[in-house]
Amino acid sequence: MRSLYLRIYATVVLVLLLFALVSGWVLQRHLEQERTRNDSILNDRLGAWADLIEHSLPGVDAPPAAQAAALREWSMRLRMPLALDDAAGQRIGASDSFVRRSAEGVPPFSFRLDDGRILWTMRPGQLRRLGNAERRGRPDERGRGEPPSWPLLPPWLPRGAGLAVILIVLFVAVAAGAFPVVRRLTLRLETLKRGVEQFGGGDLGHRVAVSGRDEVAAVASSFNVAAARVEALVQSHRSLLANASHELRSPLARMKMAVSMLDDASPLQRDKLKREIDRNVAELDALVEEVLLASRLDAPQEPLHRDKVDLLALAAEEAARVDARVDAPGELFVAGDERLLRRALRNLLENARRYGGSEIALVLQPLGRGGVTIQVCDRGAGVPPAMRERIFEPFFRMPGHAEQAGGVGLGLSLVKQIAERHGGGVRCDARDGGGSCFTIELPGS
Repeated sequence: MRSLYLRIYATVVLVLLLFALVSGWVLQRHLEQERTRNDSILNDRLGAWADLIEHSLPGVDAPPAAQAAALREWSMRLRMPLALDDAAGQRIGASDSFVRRSAEGVPPFSFRLDDGRILWTMRPGQLRRLGNAERRGRPDERGRGEPPSWPLLPPWLPRGAGLAVILIVLFVAVAAGAFPVVRRLTLRLETLKRGVEQFGGGDLGHRVAVSGRDEVAAVASSFNVAAARVEALVQSHRSLLANASHELRSPLARMKMAVSMLDDASPLQRDKLKREIDRNVAELDALVEEVLLASRLDAPQEPLHRDKVDLLALAAEEAARVDARVDAPGELFVAGDERLLRRALRNLLENARRYGGSEIALVLQPLGRGGVTIQVCDRGAGVPPAMRERIFEPFFRMPGHAEQAGGVGLGLSLVKQIAERHGGGVRCDARDGGGSCFTIELPGS
């Protein structure tokens, strides 16, 4: 069986069948033992009744009519079919119930009394095993009905078949009820399988339906979450590749033009063209470095090395590169990757120097529980509210003077990725008096 639902269903049915067989065997053994014990008790009881009847009947010298009348009286008292024969085997008398049961085919058994007479009776169990509908519904000589052994079963079934019928009905009912449950479960697994295959075939936007609250629903929900992450990662890489390809064209085109002009240029122009080539090479190098860093930060398997970083010393070193002012209440330490934190600070400071003029402030503040807030403020033109989220997108650059200010549009995107890899975030706010403030929040370990 290759289908999961058939294997599960076959397992359920086989276990149920084994349970039914074992239960039937155990119950049958118990009934047989109980019947044997009851027969032994009944034999002892019938023997006691025979002794009682023997001492209560008139003697062998009494008229046969008197003996028969006494016998019928005891049959009424004990509610048992009785018959009495003399020592020669001649019938002295019999109760009406004995005559009727004998005609119905119930076999009697006898007790020989001390005086030679023979007392006949019938076992109650034999009366029940006869299994006749007419007899079951008819009262005996005292007006009492004899209950059937299995009242819900047809009267034509032989005694002992009731247990087998009940077990068969139970088996069929449970087997029929288990099939839709098992099939529904495996149908959901098949739907999940088709969804995974469709996603693996290239339909990255496909998601599977989540129904219920069981393990299958949890797997489907986990698949949707993982699929969304994979889709976002692939889209990010596609966007990064497309934008990087676009950004590479400009410096390469300028370099190609400069190289083609070198042979015919004068010494003065040649020096100018070499400086242009060097500038384009530096731009290409910076672009490749930032693309590689962005790609590594996008990869979830890239480990983050967390060390104890002296944030004040790091800020002072990077601030000195752009002549920025540093404000801090004292030494501040944070757990993180020093190389990435340095890159985030450098990108913010370079961005402030490029677009915000010379009045740059770098402010460090403790955040609580070991966290730190890093704020870089400038006095530039500021960022419109509608663009304060978009400026952190890869290769997004504000229109106007930002297009001529240099850069490749990945600096702020890298700052956001670095902050998020450290469990924090970054935002852009307006600065009092004009300009912008970029704030990084790094939580404690």
